[in-house]
Amino acid sequence: MNTADAKRVLETALICSQQPLPVREMRVLFNDELGADTIKTLLADLQDDWAQRGVELVSVASGWRFQSRPAMREFLDRLHPEKPPRYTRATMETLAIIAYRQPVTRGDMEDIRGVTINTLIIKQLEDRGWVEVIGHREAAGRPALFATTRQFLDDLGLASLDQLPMLQSPTEQAGALETLNDAPQPQALPFEEQVAVEAESPPEPEEPAAAAQDDPAVAVTDEPAAAVDQPDATPYGTAQ
Repeated sequence: MNTADAKRVLETALICSQQPLPVREMRVLFNDELGADTIKTLLADLQDDWAQRGVELVSVASGWRFQSRPAMREFLDRLHPEKPPRYTRATMETLAIIAYRQPVTRGDMEDIRGVTINTLIIKQLEDRGWVEVIGHREAAGRPALFATTRQFLDDLGLASLDQLPMLQSPTEQAGALETLNDAPQPQALPFEEQVAVEAESPPEPEEPAAAAQDDPAVAVTDEPAAAVDQPDATPYGTAQ
């Protein structure tokens, strides 16, 4: 198969796929006759071919996909003018803590935020596919450890956690995620849910977390939470 035909096969598969395609799946298209390096070269050529169009080929955490360019968002929104409600500030701060400090327990999140976290907030993030339990800390009660998913990176158009802005405070980190959510979001071909966002049920009033309120030794720290002693506890997007 010549280069032009191979590019045509890749292009067709990517346009027709409902999910990003990793290179290992693209090799199946050619019965593993083309190596990963060759496919990546062809993908780079395809990116150049589409450089002047309203659609671009990008690499995200789960693989490669075609999506609309941000400049096209204004026009595509006219087809679907209804805007879904956005997540609350409390939800975005919780997501930011998980994204920047992962893996973390619910107790870690409450210590950092200084308030008790509504169970609905974590459930919404799990239902959205942005966070998941990847293990349990070897401590009293074996609390669950939360980390972000590939879906979280895909929805923000990121290939890895390294592409998150390097910020220190939870407030700045939450603001960074809100900026990504507020930016024109690409629309994948042929299908893609928009990044932000689903309606959130009215949260219960948040109160100061008992640990942060009663124990003066509890303080916000920039140190990451202790890692779980399990081989499968590496968050998606972490450099190996």
